[in-house]
Amino acid sequence: MADFAVTAATSIVCPDCDGTTFTLLPCRCTSFGDRFLADDAATPVQREAYRDCEQCRGTGSVAYSCHRCRRRGRRRAQLVLSVANLDTGAVASHRVVPGGLDPQPEPSGGWVVPLADRVRELAAAVGAAVTGDEPSLRLPAQWRPDLPAARRHELEAQAIVGLDHTPWRLFVCRSDAAPPVDPAARLGRLCALADLLLLDLVIDARRQGAQVDWNIRYEVPGSPVPMTWLGHADLPAALAGTDVADALAGLTERGRSAPARLLHLDGPRPPAVPAVDVDQLERRILADCVDPKTGVELPGAQALWRDGRWWHTSLRGGEPVEHLVEQPTGQVVRRVRVPLRRGCPPPDPPWLGQPIAWRRCPDCVPGSRLRSCDCRLGGRPADTDCAHCGGVGMRPSALTCLTCCGTHRLYETVLVTLTDLRHRVVHLAWRSGVPEEATLVATQPGGKPVVQLPDRYRLGSWAPILGVRPEDLAEADGGHEIDHDLRGGHVTLPWPGPTRSPNMCVPPGGASRPRG
Repeated sequence: MADFAVTAATSIVCPDCDGTTFTLLPCRCTSFGDRFLADDAATPVQREAYRDCEQCRGTGSVAYSCHRCRRRGRRRAQLVLSVANLDTGAVASHRVVPGGLDPQPEPSGGWVVPLADRVRELAAAVGAAVTGDEPSLRLPAQWRPDLPAARRHELEAQAIVGLDHTPWRLFVCRSDAAPPVDPAARLGRLCALADLLLLDLVIDARRQGAQVDWNIRYEVPGSPVPMTWLGHADLPAALAGTDVADALAGLTERGRSAPARLLHLDGPRPPAVPAVDVDQLERRILADCVDPKTGVELPGAQALWRDGRWWHTSLRGGEPVEHLVEQPTGQVVRRVRVPLRRGCPPPDPPWLGQPIAWRRCPDCVPGSRLRSCDCRLGGRPADTDCAHCGGVGMRPSALTCLTCCGTHRLYETVLVTLTDLRHRVVHLAWRSGVPEEATLVATQPGGKPVVQLPDRYRLGSWAPILGVRPEDLAEADGGHEIDHDLRGGHVTLPWPGPTRSPNMCVPPGGASRPRG
């Protein structure tokens, strides 16, 4: 079903560039003034161009291609609303164009188009219940119903163009609305899964001006307090908006800074998760946001579910850290960040074992942007005539080192956890330096052998324990598909080895990273 009546879509001159296809904006160098070394926290008295700027050459302004119209000079005033019923496959659409908006007055003044009503009508047509945010369209202040039709349509087109960053809004719904989330049940589910996966469940409250924002996430024990933040208004709202996938999102990035340690699985399992009073837990965390001795407001507080119980701690400012960041203008900006630390860190859980040994990554330099140059790919020596590194073998790069993923360490053991996110879990430890019988299965065009490791190093072989197919395995952080080499235990050796014998000894575990 689709509704494309009323009138044809209107193409208007792009209001951001006035049809010139580019915009002239102040150069970034004017934010720091005419200085080579600038302080990010200092605001210049007046916006002054950097005389040696590599972008504006000291003029103070730069022409950028207009990204709103994609260098066309015109934009299409059209918004498509679609509702899809996942249970029946029915889809209904409506096109919002000038001339058929039917605006309604607001009590505070002005006119607004009730797009939410259109979405609900589409949902009723396909037998679905709408969930999620619904768009709104506010008309310009000049719009009045007594204006000539041409002028009204022009103003309506300008309002619709303001939403063209997402010109097609798709609402995916079910026939029956999902029941409301019970915060206590959701919290119990998250705590039980933390015990199963041997992770921390962190409830984090941070002061943002006059209010406190809340966030819930899983962390590897020992992870530092992250600086980035996205929060909810209160703890029940955070629980309603955080399912298992949301709590696992970003676990890989957060776990890179945690100490890598083995798992000691011989101890007793944590007891069943008791019932939790969400309101009482929220009050306790808010109380920890204030220093009990001085009454001074602290940056925040945390409650960590670890080893079958809650651990409470305040958040306090740590030692300032200074960073020098090179800008495209040729300037260097000094940035000072104050990381947060836990006022009373909880003790280590009993299932954490010995630290995992490691060696320094050979393809990056800690504290710098130097990465291994492409001329060294495949284990080749540095090219003395390389235009990028000049024969040094290292070149500056803004990308994270692909060898160590930014940790600057290569660990000797990889910990892999497989779970069905319900009640089954398997923890694997793949150790390097232990000879393993591997079968030669192919040879790369450059002569590098491709071998297949034994079954215990093939993630696909563990899938039946979870009751799924190997193709169903996915990363817990983000839900990305596991590649074929990791499922099948295939490893490409970095050197041409003996190929006459079908078996050879190789160190396993090179395709994964430790949990820590």
